This record gives sequence, C-alpha cells and structure tokens, in this order.
Amino acid sequence: MKGERQGFPGSLERVAALYRTMARIRAFENAAEEASKGGVAAFGASLAQAMVRGPLHLSTGQEAVAAGVCINLSKDDLLTSTHRGHGHTLAKGASMERMMCELFGRATGFNGGKGGSMHIADFSVGMLGANGVVAAGIPIAVGAAHALRIQGRESIVACFFGDGAVNRGPFLEGLNWAAVHALPLLFVCEDNRWSATTATGSMTAGAGALARARAIGVPGVEVDGNDVFAVDSHSSSLIRKIRAGEGPQFLHAITYRFKGHVSVDPATYRDGEEVARALEDDPLLYAREKLGQSDAEAIREAAEEEVRKALAAAAAAPWPEPASAYTDIQDTGSRWR
Repeated sequence: MKGERQGFPGSLERVAALYRTMARIRAFENAAEEASKGGVAAFGASLAQAMVRGPLHLSTGQEAVAAGVCINLSKDDLLTSTHRGHGHTLAKGASMERMMCELFGRATGFNGGKGGSMHIADFSVGMLGANGVVAAGIPIAVGAAHALRIQGRESIVACFFGDGAVNRGPFLEGLNWAAVHALPLLFVCEDNRWSATTATGSMTAGAGALARARAIGVPGVEVDGNDVFAVDSHSSSLIRKIRAGEGPQFLHAITYRFKGHVSVDPATYRDGEEVARALEDDPLLYAREKLGQSDAEAIREAAEEEVRKALAAAAAAPWPEPASAYTDIQDTGSRWR
C-alpha cells in the first residue's frame, strides 16, 4: 500500500522506540526461521541439535502493525494474537529469551515448552495468547473486554487477527457483542492479503473488513500497515476514543507477509513481481530513513545480539521433565480413565 507518506511529527525517541521494536521482531523471526530449517549459522551459532521442531508462522514484513499499535498500550492492557504471533508478543513486552525457549520446546519457555509457536502466552504483560484457529482470538478478546467492564478496570484489549478471519463466524459474533455492549476493545485487522495460500480478495465479497465492521456499528480507519508512524498515529487516536468510553474501534492495516504461509513454504503460488514490490516497501527501510543510518544500525546490531543470546539460552535450557506432560491439562475425572 505504498503511497504518499508524511514524516513522523513526534520525537526522535519515539521513532527509535518504534524502530527498535520492529528490528527486534525482524531479528527474532529471521533466527526462528533458520532454526526451523535446521540451523542458525547467520547468527554465529551452531545449534544443529537444538533447532525448532516443525514449521513456524512468521510475521516478517508485518512488523509495523505490531510496533505501531503496541507502543500505545500499557502493561495492564490485554492482547490476543493469531497463529502468526511472535511480533505481537515481543511488541507487548514479553521476553525474547523465554519465547525462543518455548519454540525450542524447553522447560523455561512461556508454556513450559508445551505450547510452541502457535500457543505463545505471557499473562505477566497482558498477552493472553496466540491461537492456532483462525478468528478464535476474537471471542477471547471480547470476553476479556467484557470482564474488564464488569470489574470496573480502565484497561483495554487489543485484538489482532488476519484478513482471512473476517470470513469466519467469530468476526460477526465478536464485533456485534463488542458494539452492543460498547466494550473497551481495539480490533486490528492485520491484512497481509493472503489467507494461507489463497489471495483473500478472491474469496471476500463486498468492500472488505472495514466496511463490515462499520456495518455492525464499529467505527474505524484504514491505514498503510507498512508505515509504522501512520499505524502509531491512528492507533493512538482510536485508543484515546476507547479509553474515553466511546466503545470498540477498528484498525484495518494493509501490509504484506514477506514469507510463505509457514517458514518452510516457498510460496510459489504468489506472483514474483508482487513479492518484489512488497520487498521494496519494507517497513523497516522506511522507518530507518527517518531515524538515520548510524542510529538505525546500532539498534539493528543490538537486536541481533539479543537474538544470539536468546538462541544460546534456549540451546542450554533444560528439557521439560517427563512428568510435566500430565500437568496443565484438563482433568476429565475417573470416568474417562
């Protein structure tokens, strides 16, 4: 969605903070991708015996949405994510090291190594969880927002979901409930234009996500999701309205995922020219121009060093004890034993 963009009107410190979040996400995703393929040599580590088992859903190319929204959230605010949730988790303030440990299946991960990539959660920073089911985070976010209302708390909920989710039932149900009860909730449609291996536009009728939200009574805006400053500005405005008691708001962020549906997917179903255009519109490159070369480079190097430490920590972390397989699970009672 590259077009005419205006310079960021805020402080250099905020520019740096936004870029830092995006750089950390990009560095993490790059390392996780390599680990899922069998190695992380690019990060100066030899971890062939400690790689991630199985493919990952990466958010490479979508960093500006997570960074621009989450910079406007407090630690007490809540967040729900998608199966592509590493970026949201980092942007909300969760530990990179613990998330890497979770991907490596280690006991020191967020979920004790049992949740893996699609079930990342860290309640200590309000991250209620990624979700392996498309649109399933929407009713969870709505329930959390309703709970905040009942408890009389001032926090809000940010609910991230993809463009494919707007064609599923929870989208209608969730937005309707949130609008009826004027819940403190920011819906964020992270529109990367692909639903797994199918172009979303080919199977979405009407004017799309924002039009559907407005029809239900949830106002909002569309934004260039690769312009982190625009995402920040619009998120800030919508969140102020939510905190002022104006009910749920909707942010439709148009972005693009640089990688395939999963880390081992070459995405040959996509047009090469389309991908090339998207790579030219890298959200980190645009933010880097506003920050300055030397400052941006220092931030990038710090992010990669943090990733190297996270990889080393994950490789050295203990495996879960066998007995832990019987904890954190539903007990159906003796009837089923």
